[in-house]
Amino acid sequence: MAELSRTLEMSGHLIDSGLMTAIMDAVVFAGGEFEIVEFDVGRTNQDSSRLVITVSAPTERRLESLLGELHQLGCFSAEPPDATLKAADKDGTVPPDFYSTTNARTFVRLGGQWVPVASQRMDAVIVVDDGRPACRLLREVKRGDRVVCGYEGVRVVPEFRARNRAEFSFMSSEISSERRVELAARDLAKMMRDLVAQEGKIVVVAGPVVVHTGASEHLASLIRGGYVHALLGGNAIAVHDIEHALYRTSLGVDLSTGRAVDAGHRNHVAAINAVRSAGGIRAAVHSGQIKSGIMYECVVNDVPFVLAGSLRDDGPLPETIMDLYKAQAATADALTGANLVLMLSSMLHSIGVGNMLPASVTTVCVDINPAVVTKLNDRGSGQAIGIVTDVGLFLNLLARELT
Repeated sequence: MAELSRTLEMSGHLIDSGLMTAIMDAVVFAGGEFEIVEFDVGRTNQDSSRLVITVSAPTERRLESLLGELHQLGCFSAEPPDATLKAADKDGTVPPDFYSTTNARTFVRLGGQWVPVASQRMDAVIVVDDGRPACRLLREVKRGDRVVCGYEGVRVVPEFRARNRAEFSFMSSEISSERRVELAARDLAKMMRDLVAQEGKIVVVAGPVVVHTGASEHLASLIRGGYVHALLGGNAIAVHDIEHALYRTSLGVDLSTGRAVDAGHRNHVAAINAVRSAGGIRAAVHSGQIKSGIMYECVVNDVPFVLAGSLRDDGPLPETIMDLYKAQAATADALTGANLVLMLSSMLHSIGVGNMLPASVTTVCVDINPAVVTKLNDRGSGQAIGIVTDVGLFLNLLARELT
């Protein structure tokens, strides 16, 4: 049987990002062959490279499989057709051959033009409404919605590694604890100052370890200084922050001495009870009951926060959202327009937030356990930069740089 072939295009920083090698490896591993028709190499940091390549395979099935893999790397047909649109036949379902999105920037071919997909996120479908494609969760699809099917007429643009990364030393190597934390804090502080000067948006995802390590005052100072524009977390970060504000303990441990206090095991429940009695976190702050801490600074500085509940939660606090759909929607809203997401020792919450982010958003994950950043990358958030250190130490250094 004669070999089948297809000519594909791609552009970007293909050599620096390793995509050129990845494309050729994919073809060889699939048992196919390739011929480079054209390859123009960018000559400056701003110039992109352009590749035209013909790939072939012995059977149509192998070729289709290979084309699907190359599509995810950013290749697209040199003569692309318009995207295939099929109507959903009932609410919450889509045709079997629906296109499943990644977090990379995506374009859909409509009327002979590449149209950017709005609300980019992974594990969604693309619905085209009045010529405007947008990512939509499966449960949000309505009967009759026009859904993009197959990968023909869909173009993915991976995030490319910049050629000059010397400006931020903590971004120049893989996940490792073998680097000076001071340098990472300095470089991140510069990035945050620049973003604030440009009216960018910084979102923090924080776990209760921030409080347990004594770093709540440092995160509070960042909020007070205007370096946090939204806070995401679970019930626990707020509970233990408020426990510390009211009783100077976290999980019953006096953070100034490191010793458990008498009957301290009840303090986090007492904190929940005090907030519920006041009518909520904001009410407790406005009444003067809560006078310091992370949640206090969020309230007095009008920084929005989203607390997403779970099975583990005591109480919970009145502001904790226990409806999963509502919590997801509120989190997605808070992430809209984010330029930098700083994840602080919260593995499950960080992975969940990472799944909502487009790959273009700079994502920095600080955790004492390097496996947290590895898991974040393995679950699709390949843009995540890891800083392996104690979050309390890191926030102390970062706050010193910024305040």
